[in-house]
Amino acid sequence: MRVPPAIDRLPRFALLDGSSPLHRVERFSAALANDGGDVDVWIKREDLLPLAFGGNKLRNLEFLIGAALAEGADTLITAGRRWSNHCRLTAAAGARAGLGVHLVLTGPRPLPGDEGTNQRLAELLGATIHWTSAEDRAERSALMDRVAGEVRAAGGRPFVIGVGGTGPVGAAGQVLAGLELAEQLDAAGIGEAAVVVPSATGGTQAGLMTGLALAGPPARRVVGIAVATPAAELRVTIAGLLDGLEPLAGVRPAGDAIELDDDHRGGGYGRPSGAADDAARLLARTEGILVDPIYTAKALAGVVAGVRDGRLKDSVVFWHAGGLPGLFERL
Repeated sequence: MRVPPAIDRLPRFALLDGSSPLHRVERFSAALANDGGDVDVWIKREDLLPLAFGGNKLRNLEFLIGAALAEGADTLITAGRRWSNHCRLTAAAGARAGLGVHLVLTGPRPLPGDEGTNQRLAELLGATIHWTSAEDRAERSALMDRVAGEVRAAGGRPFVIGVGGTGPVGAAGQVLAGLELAEQLDAAGIGEAAVVVPSATGGTQAGLMTGLALAGPPARRVVGIAVATPAAELRVTIAGLLDGLEPLAGVRPAGDAIELDDDHRGGGYGRPSGAADDAARLLARTEGILVDPIYTAKALAGVVAGVRDGRLKDSVVFWHAGGLPGLFERL
């Protein structure tokens, strides 16, 4: 893989032990063909990355922790929902790097005995958890600032990571993921393809678009399934990330290359949908592969719907972003 020089110069802390697997899901593809589809589905197993049940956010964290260490930080601070995969993986990556971790989670705080799976895992990994009183972004941001101030007052050196680890530095990890995928597709003899990815904060989608564009022909689309933010708002965020990645990667995909499907958010982020449950059940019963109900399952529902209505055909890559502890959350 030829890493762009500007990305290669970024500080980086190794968290991965190689590429995540890419393989064909033949029985799943056949089940969709029986429904009238015509598709060859492959799956990129980011859920098999090495730390704390895996997940693609580890790619962002390699560069974010690299930046934190380069600044002399000793503590990471980030935020998210109570089932946040990014927060769980930040706790794991911080433990690997020997850094303290503070997580600000949107409340209200669960009662004792009612803690969620990701919360228990984050605490097991050594993170300190702070709760807002409600699901309010302004309160969450203010609490992050307060925690950072408390760390400084105690003599620590905090490094604040935005929600989801989104931003050009973190998304640089997803550029490398796009290059990795291009190499795997070439090795498998797959030409043009559509890559279907869950898109919440936009960093993964922007990074993959940039990495695949950098890899060059054949053309490989990235189709984001909006799972949290409405597509119109998310499109603006992704466009800004593409702008921020251009100096690092040397390429900038066209704005009209941003593909978003807004049909699978259901009742909103963190709320399962019937279509997502059906898609998860189909993958589990044809391939023995699990997806979480509120994030990756909605992207999988986008694959199923896209194949059935003809928007997706030929070669499709489902980006399994991880999040398996979400299967055990109380939703």
